Amino acid sequence: MKKKIVIPAVIAAAAIAAGGYAAFELGKQQAASSGTGSQPAGAAAPAAQGAVPQNIAEGEEATRRHIAAGVKAGDMDPANGRKILYYHDPMVPGNKFDKPAKSPFMDMMLVPVYADGDSDQGKVTVSPRIQQNLGVRTAVVIEGKLMPQVATVGSIAFNERDQAIVQARATGYVERLHVRATLDRVGKGQPLVDLYVPDWVAAQEEFLSLKRMEGSDLADLVDGARQRMRQAGMSEDQIRLVERTGRTQARTTIVAPIGGVVVELSAREGMTVMAGAPLFRINGLSTVWANAEVPESQAALVRPGAMVRAQSPAAPGVSFEGRVQAILPDVNAATRTLKARLELANPGARLVPGMFVSMQFMDMRAESALLIPTEAVIQTGRRAVVMVAEDNGKFRPVDVQIGIETGGQTEIKRGLQAGQKVVVSSQFLIDSEASLKGVEARLNNEPASVAAAAAAAPRHEGEAKIEAIGKDTMTLSHGPIPSLKWGPMTMDFKLPPPNQLPRNLQTGDRITFEFYMGKEGPPQLTRVSPAAAGPSPQAAASAPAPQGAKQ
Repeated sequence: MKKKIVIPAVIAAAAIAAGGYAAFELGKQQAASSGTGSQPAGAAAPAAQGAVPQNIAEGEEATRRHIAAGVKAGDMDPANGRKILYYHDPMVPGNKFDKPAKSPFMDMMLVPVYADGDSDQGKVTVSPRIQQNLGVRTAVVIEGKLMPQVATVGSIAFNERDQAIVQARATGYVERLHVRATLDRVGKGQPLVDLYVPDWVAAQEEFLSLKRMEGSDLADLVDGARQRMRQAGMSEDQIRLVERTGRTQARTTIVAPIGGVVVELSAREGMTVMAGAPLFRINGLSTVWANAEVPESQAALVRPGAMVRAQSPAAPGVSFEGRVQAILPDVNAATRTLKARLELANPGARLVPGMFVSMQFMDMRAESALLIPTEAVIQTGRRAVVMVAEDNGKFRPVDVQIGIETGGQTEIKRGLQAGQKVVVSSQFLIDSEASLKGVEARLNNEPASVAAAAAAAPRHEGEAKIEAIGKDTMTLSHGPIPSLKWGPMTMDFKLPPPNQLPRNLQTGDRITFEFYMGKEGPPQLTRVSPAAAGPSPQAAASAPAPQGAKQ
């Protein structure tokens, strides 16, 4: 029978959540699973969850049965039907033996290690009743596509790619302005300005004179005159007009190449303009830019080409569709935001520069990903952990690498597989013992500190005489240890932390000590105190001081 581990933190939380009756039920199960309370004195407690029997006396008794029955490593234990992996000495667990026998290191029998111990290592078992009291809920790891939704705000600006510059093609005089102010709206082909260009008259007169002579030998001269008109800045339409009418055209009207808004006006009536001088700058309004302020923490969720929907208080009830053009390499140090440039369609030219808009990014990712509810992820500060639910009420923590989070779903890049179940409620209670103490250290392959191990493992006390003090160990001849059902023996212990080791300890001193059973190696001392003070260690060993008195 596998031991069900009932976590103290889980008990406390269940008592608060489920009331007094839940606390009473949990207390009964704790007493039953820990082998204390109503259990008769001296009775063997159930085996620990898979690894070794709960105490050494029970393991020695199992080994004696195996010797009598001829059971060895690899066989099934006839008493409980569990497969035996190997035998070892709990005092020196690093050595493995294939057959049951007496330990070559200590005056004790070897203890069997069962196969289900490795499979259950790092797991927590919670009974169905406790799961119901705690309200444990699970969700299945699914495979799907994410659509990150980022909401942000920004302002409208002119689309600089939809812009036209109107220049003077020749030196002339401004006779009339049809558009007299900036920000005036113009349509494509609308007259902007009338120019008088004297230099065009001579080129046109030469062309018309050659044209009137009508000789085949003058064809090259006519083409040359036509070319000189082009070089003077006349367009093809103006040249054809001179050829068709047979009259010089010294005046020309410049029209708008695109529809939009005049954002720059450099011409005034009566002024002289030089060839190449800019007269107008026109910006179109069929599309506009929206400069969105994206929080730095959400910049990874926004990609060029993603769809976006914008709304403005100036146009209530109207949505403007567009796409992300670029994420600009510019971070606002004050607000920690990046600027995303969006191009929005602007039907009816309702959006104008400076308007405030709110935007919703909708980026449907083409690739599939593993998804779990965001509430299932436990953020410890250095890593992300989820509690995986297995059969028979077992739970184990798994270290995962998370990706983006949106709509209550979190992407899992490593650590889980599709179809697994994860805990989405009460996982902090289950994790309080399994993840944050022993299992968390194993996940990161970090050795647990002595203080953490001492707080998590059962501690045992005894009295002993110091036989030797080494660099890392202390050899003690101790008396019986009732909590482990040990008899008197001499054995090695790991030294406690330096601040827990009294000064001036010598071989022969009598001490009281506290220790716990580590995962490997000798037991770990957590406290060492002189048993009694005396004039000398020899006197203290032969004649202990009266109780409660100091010499």
